[in-house]
Amino acid sequence: MYGVPDQQVDEALIPKEPAPEEKQAEAKQPEAESDAPPKKPGRDRYLDLLRSIALVRVVAYHLFGWAWLTILFPSMGVMFALAGSLMARSLNRPAWGVIRGRVRRLLPPLWAFSAVALALLFAGGWDPGKSSDGSGWGWAEVVNYVIPVGAPPYPEGAGSGPGLLEDTWADQAVGVLWYLRAYLWFVLASPLLLWAFRRVPWATLLAPLALTAVVGTGLVTIPGETGNAVTDFAVYGSCWVLGIAHHEGFLAKVPRYMAVSCSVLVMAFALWWASGHPGPEGWDLNDIPLAQATWSFGFVVILLQYSPSWQELPGRLARWDKLVTLANNRAVTIYLWHNLVIMAAFPLLDLFYELPFMQGESAIAALDMTYQFWIFVLVWPLIGLVIVALGWIEDVAARRSPRLWPNGTKRGGSRRRD
Repeated sequence: MYGVPDQQVDEALIPKEPAPEEKQAEAKQPEAESDAPPKKPGRDRYLDLLRSIALVRVVAYHLFGWAWLTILFPSMGVMFALAGSLMARSLNRPAWGVIRGRVRRLLPPLWAFSAVALALLFAGGWDPGKSSDGSGWGWAEVVNYVIPVGAPPYPEGAGSGPGLLEDTWADQAVGVLWYLRAYLWFVLASPLLLWAFRRVPWATLLAPLALTAVVGTGLVTIPGETGNAVTDFAVYGSCWVLGIAHHEGFLAKVPRYMAVSCSVLVMAFALWWASGHPGPEGWDLNDIPLAQATWSFGFVVILLQYSPSWQELPGRLARWDKLVTLANNRAVTIYLWHNLVIMAAFPLLDLFYELPFMQGESAIAALDMTYQFWIFVLVWPLIGLVIVALGWIEDVAARRSPRLWPNGTKRGGSRRRD
């Protein structure tokens, strides 16, 4: 996307030493040249690479469920930090217009996903009016499928055991919408967060961690989905503000050795806390709010301290340029649909057991042993199909011309950098 295509050198374009009269003419034109508008900066490919890694890690975690992946790379904290940095950059313009633009880009992809999810739920006989908590707000809460200000409702069991979708498919598919809810609230709060950060940076940066220590440890309990929303905002709030700090140049003013040393101490605290407060899945930080908040905070500080601001991916990373570009142009689509795609991959892979060459015991045993690996392999072409089928909605939402495969490949004339 941001690579420069190979160009043939035309001798007529090679600069030559100007004649004396030309030098005098050029000397009279410095002011005209200085009036030219500055070149618009391109995307930071380092941040784009981090977002791509985060998406791959999210897919891997939801497939394999390995708790150590939450420690290896805290994807959600990284994604919130990157979004916070981009939001801060956009707030150089009037806040209301920026918020409206962010919401406009978010909603159409959500509506497409919600249409499919609700169609499947209603086809399965779901009645939102019969909410499991007995609140009677089921139909009113369906609006969260349209505007994710809260948690969208869904039945606990929405499938049939022997069918294509298992009983928990709704929880797996719709559960990912918590991220969009948190993202929307962060977007709405960003003008206030930026204002507060410019006046009291340290207090604004650390306040979400303090809030997590209150609501994420059981010290204060907020029931229901309101509590989940407040906890999510607290856990990832410091990461969002770190993105703001990165854009404002605040982190660059902190000596690197001090930032890294303090981050290591914060991350050590996260591991210590997790060891004493394991969740249902042990060391899965998603179940340990304070450990998640502090580990993500320290991890993101280190990533942003070493941020090299690449305009192009260097060296061997350049071979991944098109995939990184594609992932960033279709990040919302990938995130929304990846769990449904994972669930669809299982019955597709099961068809391999019916192939003639798979009837031997050794072949069946080999597939059984590598089953999840092949699911992981199969997921990516399926995600590619979703990108082709539905990814263009992101372009429409952003008021761009729809593109089927926006990996930065030049088409005809000049290409647009997103």
